[in-house]
Order: sequence, then C-alpha cells, then structure tokens
Amino acid sequence: MGWKIDRFTLLLLGAIVLASFWPVRDSAALWLADLGTLAVALLFFLHGAALSRDQVIAGASHWRLHLVITFLTFVFFPLVVLPINQLAPHWIPRDLGLGFLYLGVLPSAVSSSIAYTAMARGNVPAAICSAAASNVFGMMLTPFLLIVLVSTTSASEFSVLEALQDIVLQLLLPFAVGHGLRPWLGGWLARHETLASRYDQCVIWLIVYSAFSHSVVSGLWDKLPVSAILLAIGLCGLLLGLLILVARLIVSWLGLSLEDEAAVVFCGSKKSLASGLPMAKVLFSGHPGFGMIVLPIMCYNQIQVIVGAILAQRYRQRIEQAHDSP
Repeated sequence: MGWKIDRFTLLLLGAIVLASFWPVRDSAALWLADLGTLAVALLFFLHGAALSRDQVIAGASHWRLHLVITFLTFVFFPLVVLPINQLAPHWIPRDLGLGFLYLGVLPSAVSSSIAYTAMARGNVPAAICSAAASNVFGMMLTPFLLIVLVSTTSASEFSVLEALQDIVLQLLLPFAVGHGLRPWLGGWLARHETLASRYDQCVIWLIVYSAFSHSVVSGLWDKLPVSAILLAIGLCGLLLGLLILVARLIVSWLGLSLEDEAAVVFCGSKKSLASGLPMAKVLFSGHPGFGMIVLPIMCYNQIQVIVGAILAQRYRQRIEQAHDSP
C-alpha cells in the first residue's frame, strides 16, 4: 500500500525551513509570541465549546477498555521514555531528552485516533469516549506528570509554579469558559467544523514557526547534530512499535474483541500534536531549546500517521473477514 505526505505535513516542514533561513527576531519575535499566546487560549476556548458531553458519556460503560488506554497513555508511555532521557547529554542534547519526557506524558490524539478506529471498523463509541477524556484529563495530567518526571531526572530547569499558573490561565480557564458557552456556540461550531479544523492547523503552524525561529536564533542547528535527529526519529519509531505490541498483548490477555483491540491500539499509541504543541507553548515559553523539545512530538506524529494508515487497513480486512465467516 502506497502513501504520500499530506499537505499539512509539508506546511510544517515549510515552517521549519522558513524559520531556519528567515527567523523572526527582536520586537517582531515578541509580537509573534504574544499572538501565539492569544491564539492558544482561543484554541482551547473553541475546544471547550465544541466538546459534547454525550461524546464523553458514549461508551463510558466499557471500563476495561478505557483503563487499558489510560494506562498506556499516562503510565506505561511515561515510564518507557525515562531511559531515553538518560542518553542526554552524551548521545542527544539535554533539551531533546526533555522533549522525549514531554512526548511521554501527552494525551492521545482525538481526531486521528477516532478516524483510524472508524477506518478499521473498530469500536468507535469507545474510541470517542477515551480520546476525548484523555485530552480533557491531559490538560491536568500532562503538566503534573512532566513535573514529576523532570524532578526525578533533573532534565532541565523548570518553574513549577509558573507552569501551573500558565496552564490554569491560558488553557483550563478558556476551556471551561468555552464549555460553559457551548449551548450558544456548539451549533455554530458543528456547522463550521472545517473552519475550526483549519484554525487548529494555523495555530500549530504559528507555534512551529515561532518556536523554531527562537531556537534558530539561539543556535539550534549548531547544538543539534544530524546524528541526534536520526536517533530521535529511530527512537520515535521504536516507541510506537513497542506501544502497539504492548496494547495487543494486553487486549489478548483480557480477551477483548478485535473491534476493541483496534480502539486500544489507535487511542493508546497515539500522542496529540494538536494539544502537545499549544501546551508546550505555555509550559516552555521563552525556552531557548524549544525547537528541540517539540522535535520528538513532530517526528512521532508523522510516523504514527503513516503506520496508522497501514494498520487501519489491515484491521479493517481482519474485522470484515471475521464478520463474513460463519
């Protein structure tokens, strides 16, 4: 089965190239950073307004499946990335090691998890419930788990109080206000879902360009050798393979259906770029190594998109064959 790079991936790569040759500097950089802060707050306001309580309730009774996905996302994955951080600073730069710690504590990707589960003919209601809950709880769990990992590894200087304050003001508060206004905004957002999706992508592009501009000015490419980039890509591939393998083993041990297995594999192994980059913008604002910190997220996201498309087709064939057999 063939695959091609999607347009948004090309736009993200273009943002990195643009920032490498024409980074924004000085007062323009400060203006762009402030614009990014406002854009992220509006993003989480819209997410709060768009989230349906019915989606969270749907499939909630399948507690074993949700426990498996939660375990993979917020327990197993964070523990697996801990040894990777030990490679810094000898094999990889210290900020890249911090980036892997951050990757490990991110919530699951909502849209792609659900889309691939649907493509595979898996348990879609359960996938919707788990992915949505993962992102809601992720806004609280991700900063907390990151603080725990950083404090145990001394990976980087990290201001706990400032991070928590920024999370509350820039993420949780806009999300709560948006969800409170859902009765008035939910219908409009449902009718303009494509527009909201485009806004998500614009915010991510803005964050990537701003982040890499700041890192390039701070000497990113002087500190990040090609070998470290290749190692990061290889580690992301190994992490994804390990998560998929463990997910299938747990599902087999619990005796869940093939449809449930598809939901667990896609929801439990994916990490959200849409939530990860805006939260990183808040957590690591002004960090000179921001570009290195978000590099694992971007590498992992592209690998999971490619592998997910292949896996979804295979699960679909297996599930359809199981339904057709007597």
